[in-house]
Amino acid sequence: MSKLLEFMRNLGRDAVLAEEYARRPEVVMRRAGLNAEERKAMLAQDYEAIKALSGLKDGQFATQQIIFAYDE
Repeated sequence: MSKLLEFMRNLGRDAVLAEEYARRPEVVMRRAGLNAEERKAMLAQDYEAIKALSGLKDGQFATQQIIFAYDE
């Protein structure tokens, strides 16, 4: 699994990470080990670039919104 895909999945299941990402996205992405191209795509919310960089195919994203699935 790509670091970008793993990072996006973690954002959806970790409330603390998602909160920190909302406040300091660049810091959180650097800590996750995303490269400059991945960070740029995430900051720009560039679906095509994210799809290409993460290895996802069309239809694997049902939405461009963040879906939260916390166990709280």
